[in-house]
Amino acid sequence: MRIGELAAVVGVTTRAVRHYHHLGLLPEPERRANGYREYGLRHAVVLARIRRLTELGLGLAEVRDVLADDAGKDLVEVLTELDEDLARQEAALRERRARLRTLLDAEGGMPAEGPVSPELAALFAGTSHLSDSPMAVKDREIIAFLETAMPAGDQERMVTSVGEALGSPGAVARAAEAYALLDALAGAEPGDPRVEEAAVALAGCIPPGLFPEAGELDPDDGFLRAIYDDLAPAQAEAVRRTLRILAEERR
Repeated sequence: MRIGELAAVVGVTTRAVRHYHHLGLLPEPERRANGYREYGLRHAVVLARIRRLTELGLGLAEVRDVLADDAGKDLVEVLTELDEDLARQEAALRERRARLRTLLDAEGGMPAEGPVSPELAALFAGTSHLSDSPMAVKDREIIAFLETAMPAGDQERMVTSVGEALGSPGAVARAAEAYALLDALAGAEPGDPRVEEAAVALAGCIPPGLFPEAGELDPDDGFLRAIYDDLAPAQAEAVRRTLRILAEERR
């Protein structure tokens, strides 16, 4: 058989046959006097086995291990490992689908910052009326970013703290007042006397659990600098002053 005939018989492409040659999975016959390679039954048998193994989900490196020993690199062992791996993937897919369904079915719909955790989505839904505030929108974006970037334990702590900050009508009202004061600083200078008022109001909205250690409020932190750069000068100064207030309170 020529390479095209071999590929057609087994149901693969000639490109795949050449790739298996290159990887050493399939022996490559010598060329005959006419310059063509002639494939025999043994090549077809091995190629068919490669196809069956790859269709089961084995990677080519695993296929090589199996083919390297006719007794099989214990094929049962390899397939058992594959079955266990597929079971883990199946469980992960079920978990992802459950999370997606929770997000899609959430009361209030998907937040603009989504997808976020169901807990954070519920908090955002309860404060959707604050979305008219540019500072509130920025705050939600930052909170959604932090939930993604933080380790799992810190994520839970942050969402709990945000719940404390926005989980009651009184807390939401205080947040709305702080956002309004910060919005009013959009065109102001850092020395504007309203900066202090906004900082005090914002500090009053942040629960102690969000920053349990003063060291976490390092003003030279790169992420904080990125936040400052995204704000108007007076707003950035208000946030800096807020962090100083929080640090002083926790000493």
